[in-house]
Formats: sequence, structure tokens, C-alpha cells
Amino acid sequence: MFHRLAVLALLVAVLAPAASLSQASAQAAGRPSPDGIGIRLVDVPILARADQRARRYIVDHLKPGMVIDRRVEVTNSSDAPLRVTLYSAAASISNGKFAFADGHISNELSTWTSIAPRGLTLAPHSSSMATVTVTVPDRASAGERYAVAWAEVTTVAPPGGVNEVNRVGVRLYLSVGPGGGPPTDFTIDTLTTQRTAGGNPMVLAQVHNTGGRALDLTGDLRLFEGPGGMSAGPFDVQLGTTLPPGGTGTATVPLSDQVPDGPWKARIRLQSGLVERVARATIRFPSSVGLAAAVPTEADLLPVAITVGLVLTATGLTVVLLRRGRRIAQAGP
Repeated sequence: MFHRLAVLALLVAVLAPAASLSQASAQAAGRPSPDGIGIRLVDVPILARADQRARRYIVDHLKPGMVIDRRVEVTNSSDAPLRVTLYSAAASISNGKFAFADGHISNELSTWTSIAPRGLTLAPHSSSMATVTVTVPDRASAGERYAVAWAEVTTVAPPGGVNEVNRVGVRLYLSVGPGGGPPTDFTIDTLTTQRTAGGNPMVLAQVHNTGGRALDLTGDLRLFEGPGGMSAGPFDVQLGTTLPPGGTGTATVPLSDQVPDGPWKARIRLQSGLVERVARATIRFPSSVGLAAAVPTEADLLPVAITVGLVLTATGLTVVLLRRGRRIAQAGP
């Protein structure tokens, strides 16, 4: 019997609040920090290889008492050696964003998460493996929790200067409970058009998370049957919208300033993991700065079941073992 697996990935870029006598930053997925530190996923579920979200983040559902291991590669792309500290820290979802805590502040999931080794010394243009382990207590309550596994480099300034802290990390989305994981689902309720102060049109899609897992929204918007029979797009959804279970938020689509006011028939496609939803509405952009009234959508649901069993690694297949008593899911080459 195989355990459902999901994947580690790089944290979406956000600027961390500055700590006392230091500067801290988190870099975007696929890009190193200013001092050259980077981190990437090694283990990828075979059945989720088409799931871009599963290629970025640890997204898993575990029963109390289970343990999982995930490997990441930490890299130094700079011309100097780096001393890297590895640790886990708290995260949450707030105001439609995945928010991570300052410094080493912990929460429940981060206390369950360890990284080995705790530190690495990387030569210039080199890399090394580390293992992120999550140990769920036997009496853990049901629910979804969030954390970040960080790789951090501190540059010590001369006396009187400011130490600079740069870090990159992987998000952890962990659901705990009996049986299979909660379903992922959402609706696209309305589309609202806007013209910004710079004259650019935008579309704002109101999304309601009706499932039991957090959403990280991607997708695109296409316009049809515009003035003179014009079509436009696709226009990519702005990344960074994350919604907790039961939450409501806005997915934003910036458009070209060459797009006429309309009217247009709009088709928006949003996706989180392997679950995709499509909605349609007739819209018109304001001719001046401001927001138009929200337009209800007609939804076309395209559910996709998520089933993960095997893991594809950089070196081949990974075997996942479940043992009685203290159940352990181990990943190996």
C-alpha cells in the first residue's frame, strides 16, 4: 500500500520584515537570493508530475503518528563559500497571501519539522542535499497547518554596520486526520473590471475556497467577441493569491493597455494543483479610473481527482513503506 506523497518546492517571493540589526529577504521560486543561495525540490510524485503546485510545495495529508522525509538540494551559485543554516519556522495564510513569520518564530507544524543537517558549508558553485522530516504526534488534532523550511545565510557586517540575512525556503501545507485527505474545490463567483490610475485595465475574480485544503491560484483570462469581433489574450493571472479552507479572496489579471473598453465575453480559467475551474461572463472596462460593478459568472466545473502513489526522483523510483505501530514513510534512491 502506498502513501500519498507530495512535493517540496521553492517559496514564492515575499520580502520578510527586517529584524533588529539585520535585513532578511525570501527569494522567488527558481531564483537564488542576492548572495547566491538557492533551494530546490528533489522528490516528485510520479502521478503528480503534471501538477505544477505539487512540484513546488510539500502538500500532504498524514494520520497522527506518521513520519515523512523529503529531500531538497541547497545550492551556492556565488563565487565565495557560504555557511548555510537550515531550520523550520511558522507560516500562515492571511489576507489572501501565504505569510511567513519573522526569524525563527515557531508554530505547531514547525515544531514537528526538522532538517538534517542543520547547517551546510558550500564551496562556490556547489550544492548539497538536505532532508526535511515531519513527525506528526500520535495525538495531533485534525486540520491543515502551514510552515516553511528555510535555508539562511547571514553576512556579518563590520562593527557599527548592519548584518544582512538572506533566506530561501519551501512551503509546507500539511493536513492531519484519519482516512484520505480533504478534497480541493473552489468556485469563481464574480468578475469585476477596473481601470488603474495608469490607465491599465484589470479583471478581479472573486474566488471562494469550498474545499478542505488551501489554494494557490494560477490560470489565465481570454477575451472574445469584443469590439469589431476582436479577441485578446491569454492574460496570466497574477501569482501570489493563497486562500485557506473556507476563505474568499481575489485573483487579479492585469491586461494590456491596448485592450478596448468592450463589451467582451470573458473566459477565466483558475487552477490549484490538479483542480481547475472555468467561468464565463460578459464584461466592460471603465473608460476612466475606477471599478465597475461585479458581474456574476457562469461556471463550468472541470474536477480532476488527485491520486498519488509513487515518487519520481532525480535518480529513479522511490519506494514508500508503511509500517505498523509508528508508521513511517521513507524516501530513498
